[in-house]
Amino acid sequence: MIKRALGRSGLQVPPLTFGGNVFGWTVDEAGTYSLLDALVDAGLNFIDTADVYSRWVPGNQGGESETLIGKWLKRSGKRDRVLIATKVGMEMGPDAKGLAPAYIRRALEASLARLQTDHIDLYQSHQDDPDTPLTDTLAEYAKHIESGKIRAIGASNYTAVRLSEALIASERHSLPRYESIQPEYNLYRREPFESGLQSLVKTQQMGTINYYALASGFLSGKYRSPADADKSPRGRKIVETYLNDRGYRILKALDEVSEEAGCTPAQAALAWQIAQPGITAPIVSATSLAQLDELVKAASLALTHDQLAKLSQASDWR
Repeated sequence: MIKRALGRSGLQVPPLTFGGNVFGWTVDEAGTYSLLDALVDAGLNFIDTADVYSRWVPGNQGGESETLIGKWLKRSGKRDRVLIATKVGMEMGPDAKGLAPAYIRRALEASLARLQTDHIDLYQSHQDDPDTPLTDTLAEYAKHIESGKIRAIGASNYTAVRLSEALIASERHSLPRYESIQPEYNLYRREPFESGLQSLVKTQQMGTINYYALASGFLSGKYRSPADADKSPRGRKIVETYLNDRGYRILKALDEVSEEAGCTPAQAALAWQIAQPGITAPIVSATSLAQLDELVKAASLALTHDQLAKLSQASDWR
């Protein structure tokens, strides 16, 4: 599978990132092992998770995804065949959140222990922490890059302004810089990324691993009328959010392009993203091997100029 440079980190990643939030949530231990083995075999070897996954599930406390990935790493012996990205900063409990140096040290050691590895390939600030100076956070990351516990750092959910400030701080103080950004981006939700972050990441040669790549499943074509709200626990919110004139235009264009290209709407939606300037590897998840096979095919799908233009025009937000 063709690999892409993730910013200037030196990491080479496939054109899709696998979202590990499903591990310990909608995928059990056996399913996790099966999916991870299949991912490696297919070349989709970039796994994104976070310490907080999946704290929102009743009975969970956070760390479940990292723990399952760690068990698989030990069981399979395939650490050298995967790139692991995880995050720090979201609330894990009382006095357990943010990007202060002392908390980063504690959270990093906990993630390394759960993942059963001696290093993390991409360690990301899960959200901005306005209470901690950017230089304090970056200086702490520098220590762990020097020790070999982190290979590169990235940011998630940062505005273009704050990301720019972080990049300036890195250059001014000779500190490691964020090599990637993780924003929401898909055919329906284009404006936040395209109105500011896109030009910044292109200019700064950063990577982008965007989440909600399929708009919670809407871009798969599964939800086409209010009656489809009962198809999943999140169906009602999807219908209320996306089923409007613009959403219907996007679905129509996806149907036409997928028929022309001989693919599914979801594959067409992902192929469009992969082709966008500044996008490195959209984050996608699967809970079955059949779903994973669809993702693998999307990673190698090349749409024509006219097909890309049709999707861009149908989803235009300006």
